[in-house]
Amino acid sequence: MPGHSTTDLSRLRTALTVFFALDGFIFAGWVVRIPAIKEQTNASATTLGLALLGVSTGAVVTMILTGRLCRRYGNHQVTVACAVLLCLSVALPPLTHSALALGAVLLVFGSAYGGINVAFNSAAVDLVHALRRPIMPSFHAAFSLGGMAGAGLGALVAGALSPTQHLLGLTALGLLVTAFTGRVLLRIPPPAPPRDTPQASPRAHRPDAGTRPLVLTFGLIALCTAYGEGALADWSALHLKQDLDVTAGTAAAGYSCFALAMTIGRLTGTRLLERLGQTRTLVAGGTTAAIGMLLGALAPALWIVLLGFVITGLGLANLFPVAIERAGTLAGPDGVAIASTLGYGGMLLGPPAIGFMADWFSLPLALTSVAALAATAAVIALLTHRATQR
Repeated sequence: MPGHSTTDLSRLRTALTVFFALDGFIFAGWVVRIPAIKEQTNASATTLGLALLGVSTGAVVTMILTGRLCRRYGNHQVTVACAVLLCLSVALPPLTHSALALGAVLLVFGSAYGGINVAFNSAAVDLVHALRRPIMPSFHAAFSLGGMAGAGLGALVAGALSPTQHLLGLTALGLLVTAFTGRVLLRIPPPAPPRDTPQASPRAHRPDAGTRPLVLTFGLIALCTAYGEGALADWSALHLKQDLDVTAGTAAAGYSCFALAMTIGRLTGTRLLERLGQTRTLVAGGTTAAIGMLLGALAPALWIVLLGFVITGLGLANLFPVAIERAGTLAGPDGVAIASTLGYGGMLLGPPAIGFMADWFSLPLALTSVAALAATAAVIALLTHRATQR
């Protein structure tokens, strides 16, 4: 690339990978301390649920706005600014003593989380096109690995450190990482896409009447994928415990199998995309996830259910990264913002939707909705193949 040496692009890739991992690490660190902070604030399940809406509200509102900020100030600058805010705000929840105060600080935390997700995904789209390699899944694998590390560390220190000490430690560590890694992003300007890519066109910086429907379509694929992630995070353990009558420890292993399989799928995603291309990867992934989730939801034996969760994780792994990258190619940071917002909406929609359907029918039947949406994502990808010319 003109103005960018191979070394510069390699350093940018490393820096972005670190920020993806840091985001997952910080967010998981907060999540594992929710039970302790619930006790500290004397919140009931209902009031805690309302307070937690602060995260999603802040994230969704900021995701919508961050595309404009990235166009004005640059993807790299917004990534670093949001990383600083994320690291600072994660220390605030344990300092609150009421559900109202908790909701207010989670609004700030959610805003930082939503902002950095749009900013570094937009920066990653630029780098994908500069390198001419489908490396987007590797960034999301870093996020998954960061989340697993953050949850693991949280479990280890939960008995020894208070939530305040733990989360303040995450703030210090996160700011240190941001200070070192952020310098790379701020010193190296984003690479311009090659002239023969869709994003090289000026119209690709904002969605217009021609590109908006396609951006929304890839946003729907992201939604279908994130719906499954949210549903399995919240309901897989209960399904194993309630419907298969296993121990609490075994029940917890269900989501671990899914998360590990998703991480492995993303680590191998670049090679898969190079071999199959984007459309085939989306169609194969959605179909695989649908088959896996039918096994996970309806099989009577534990080993088959766990195998189903693994297959589902492998199938869903690359749908979200590819959908976000395609939306960014079509419409720049605004495309990433729209697709991310829809995807995050799917993650929020999944758990309550499963709950309602479980009350109306049964939990196993409710979980088949994950399979239905995964299959829908595959069909959407197939139908939009000609329109995207990929």
